[in-house]
Order: sequence, then structure tokens, then C-alpha cells
Amino acid sequence: MKKWNIDEIISCFFLTLTIMTVIINITMRYFFNSPLRSAEEFATICFIWSVFVGGAASYRKKMHMGIDILTQLLPNKFQNYITLIVNIIMVVLNGAFSYLSIKFSIASRMKPTAVLGISSSYVNLSLVFGFGFIFIYSSIETIKSFNKIFSKQNKDEKNYIDTKVEVKING
Repeated sequence: MKKWNIDEIISCFFLTLTIMTVIINITMRYFFNSPLRSAEEFATICFIWSVFVGGAASYRKKMHMGIDILTQLLPNKFQNYITLIVNIIMVVLNGAFSYLSIKFSIASRMKPTAVLGISSSYVNLSLVFGFGFIFIYSSIETIKSFNKIFSKQNKDEKNYIDTKVEVKING
């Protein structure tokens, strides 16, 4: 059975709302000649939520686009270091984007949307969730990369020390 994470649930929920809203609006327009006035804006808001939170889900699953052809040409040792550097950059950038999106959401709380008239901060919270999730996931990946590099070095040093002890015992 597939395990669902909160980012997937949120993204699927909003994508489902987007599709349902568009289908209902098309039905209302063509069969009843009475389209819903706010359907387009509601569908757009739901789509924005599904894109930003879905982007975080794809980052978590390592399904995001990346150019790793140069990295793949390097030895594994260097690949691990580059992965660590990229993860650190992702933490810094997404931490900054999370912070800025929080400020942006707070600043836009008094600005209503065009048709629905709800606060724009409800729309902009999608940025907070999307970048916040990516910040968390990239932090986890940074810790994993760090542990992968330094636990491997410690293991190699331990093997070297064990080898020296073996030689002394046998010699």
C-alpha cells in the first residue's frame, strides 16, 4: 500500500478541487447557460496551491529536474561533496524564500482577490507551505549528505587503524 505524505495530500486535494471546479463551470456554462462567476479565480487559486505544494512533494521524491551529467562524470567521493554543497545551497535559498513568503503573505492580508474578495494571503500561503516543505526536505537531505561523507571517512580511518593494529599483532 502506498504511503501518502502531507504534501501529497494537500496537493492532490487542491488539484481535485481545480478539476472539479472547471468541470462544474463547463457544465454550468454549456448546459445551463449560467457560468459560475468566481469559478475561474477559485480554480486558479487551487491550482497555485497544487503547484507549489506539489513541487515540494516532487523535491522530496527526487523527481525534480536537475542537470547531473557533470556530477556523474566525477568519482563518487566528489559526487558526495557536490551533493552536500547543492543541498546546503537549497537549504539557504529555500530558507530565504520561506522567510520572504511569510513576509509577503502577511503584507498581502489586507489585499482582497479580484472576484472572491478573500484575502490574498490565503493564496500566498501556498508559497509558505511549498518553500517551507522544500526547506525541511533539503535540510534532511543535507544532514544525510553530511553523514554519508563524514561517517564514510570515519569508517575508512577506523579500518586504517584496525589494519595497523592487525599488523602489529601479527608482526
